[in-house]
Amino acid sequence: MLRQYELIEKVRSYDPTADEALLNRAYVYAMRMHGAQKRASGDPYFAHPIEVAGILTDYRLDTASIVTALLHDVIEDTPVTREQIETLFGDEVAELVEGVTKLSKLQLTAEHTRQAENLRKFILAISRDVRVLMVKLADRLHNMRTLQHIPSPAKRERIARETLDIYAPLARSIGCHRICTELEELAFEHLNPVARDAISRRLEALRQSQGGAVAVVSGEISTRLEAAGIPARVFGREKGAFSIWRKLQRKTIGFSQLSDIYAFRVIVDGEDDCYRALGVIHRAWPSVPERFKDYISTPKRNNYRSLHTTVVGPRGMRIEMQIRTEAMDRVAEDGVAAHWRYKDKSYGFDAEAQAAAGGRDPLINLRHLVQVLEHGGDAEELVEHAKLEMYLDQVFVFTPKGRLVSLPRGAMSLDFAYAVHTDVGDTCIGVKINGELKPLRTELQNGDVVEVVRGGKPVVPPDWRSLTVTGRARSAIRRHIRQTEKEEFTRLGRATVDQTFERAGKARSQVSLRPALDRFAAPSEDELFESIGRGRVTPTQVLDVVFPGLKAAEREAAVAQRRIEDGKSARLYVRGGGLTPGVSLHFGDCCNPVPGDRIVGILETDGRGLTVHTIDCERLATFEDNEEVWRDLQWTPEAERNTIARARLIATVRNAPGVLGQACTVIGDAGGNIVNLRMRYRQQDFFDVDFDIDVKDARHLTHIAAALRANPSVETVDRAKGEDAAA
Repeated sequence: MLRQYELIEKVRSYDPTADEALLNRAYVYAMRMHGAQKRASGDPYFAHPIEVAGILTDYRLDTASIVTALLHDVIEDTPVTREQIETLFGDEVAELVEGVTKLSKLQLTAEHTRQAENLRKFILAISRDVRVLMVKLADRLHNMRTLQHIPSPAKRERIARETLDIYAPLARSIGCHRICTELEELAFEHLNPVARDAISRRLEALRQSQGGAVAVVSGEISTRLEAAGIPARVFGREKGAFSIWRKLQRKTIGFSQLSDIYAFRVIVDGEDDCYRALGVIHRAWPSVPERFKDYISTPKRNNYRSLHTTVVGPRGMRIEMQIRTEAMDRVAEDGVAAHWRYKDKSYGFDAEAQAAAGGRDPLINLRHLVQVLEHGGDAEELVEHAKLEMYLDQVFVFTPKGRLVSLPRGAMSLDFAYAVHTDVGDTCIGVKINGELKPLRTELQNGDVVEVVRGGKPVVPPDWRSLTVTGRARSAIRRHIRQTEKEEFTRLGRATVDQTFERAGKARSQVSLRPALDRFAAPSEDELFESIGRGRVTPTQVLDVVFPGLKAAEREAAVAQRRIEDGKSARLYVRGGGLTPGVSLHFGDCCNPVPGDRIVGILETDGRGLTVHTIDCERLATFEDNEEVWRDLQWTPEAERNTIARARLIATVRNAPGVLGQACTVIGDAGGNIVNLRMRYRQQDFFDVDFDIDVKDARHLTHIAAALRANPSVETVDRAKGEDAAA
């Protein structure tokens, strides 16, 4: 445990202006408040906050952070209040201590819903002041170093899993490689000791067989660089057990196939020297194709900058090398902590250090996570996307104007569009990659120039979620879909109420819906209409509340079945200017309605909205006695004119050479587009064929069926209904 004077000396070594009196007061206060409290190891509890403070001095954090580390448990574990902390140590320290205390109370491995909500609070808290996260990471690091003293195996596993899933990725997201690596290794030791021991034994054997070679290679690299007049520090490093395990799992390869268990780091004076050193190394030894990465000109999102290359070095060894400056190395190891430094008799976050890191925001990863959280969404998806943003490696692409956009590896065109701006993603209708039109599912590669083709009105199909990998894109798509659903269910509910009122001889515009709002606890009319559209409230319930003295005949008229009508009483319109299939409205796969068919809607009880059926669909008999679910529908004029719909024809044709080709030709000549074809019930003389065809409307489908019947090799043609249409 650090003694009081030792802690202060460590702080003053990098910050001569540190407030010694404040540090002394915090050190003594922490010891006095924790008093006789003990840790699971039997050590005095106050040793823990002192060790946490010591960890932060290794990262050269400011005085307020060190004081926060000393006091981070006093509010939670002692009678001390925030107000007392503020009185004794100031508002800044009180704010930080309170932030760390709130994070400590969040259980991040609880059930999914609570985990997501807590993760939301966690990320928003640390994004306001990253020092809260630095203190929490140091706190978790010391707890993991002493985890073996906790007697409960289940609790040890919970803490280790939480560390691996949340804290290590967060450390990586702000570039703190040293903390991230140690947290991963400590968690791996408790979560999978068998795998860790196996890898450790292999590493020990490798050290014995290749340990001498590492020293020889380091000396050879140094000699080559010295001869070229490039001062450099060269040393080898060994990959950690967890890092090896993750790579074995990800690439499904064997231990012997790993080429980067040993890597060499070359530290030079300046950025120009990085490229000069690279040239010396590539002239000395052949480089391995496609193994060169320039993270200096295109840094990673956590500000990591370095040159990576792999060469076939002395003795035929594959050697992975990282070439960087001292400043780059510090940012690579310490991340955001590298941006605090003493300069000109002051200590704090230094803009020049940020410029040395490429001028990028050192908290950009946390800001990406905040953008994911702003759109909310499903609890499990929230946790999944937050982890995804923290874990994935990157691909670098460009806008047509040359702006660099970094995305997770595996990102597609829509991820790019939403990374540029949410409005760009919402209005995306196509994409050009390197000047060529490409499908939206195209995976982006390093160096691609991506141009988004935009439409006028935001249209976000629900299946777009499968065309994205970033949390930002998926959360934006979910937000747009939720908003569209809300608008459409509100429109659906409003039209249904109007239709019901009219049938009862009433007009909604002439009465107040306040009694219904109170009765169904709806904050507004739109909320009430949305509930009706989703089937949670029926329009007749609203009618009964607004007109409590309604006559029986009027009420019966309001709920009477209106299936066989000309559609003129319909207030709900399908496609074009009305409801959108796939959101609040779905076409029944039992009858495949197409424009021109007389249609009705059935309100689904599971909240999915309306399912559209043709008036003669067999499944409508199921709803014969449930008048409330029927809705009168009509196609919009636009749908009647311009829609391409899908229908199925079942044809029985002769089993003879060329007959199937003739049938396809007939359909094509009639203007139909075959999207699927299936043969069944094949016998010696005849067989049945299902044709799924894109058509303009019911009349077009009838014309195609008539053309098929005119072919002498076609026996029968029928439109598929019921089970045949759904097959």
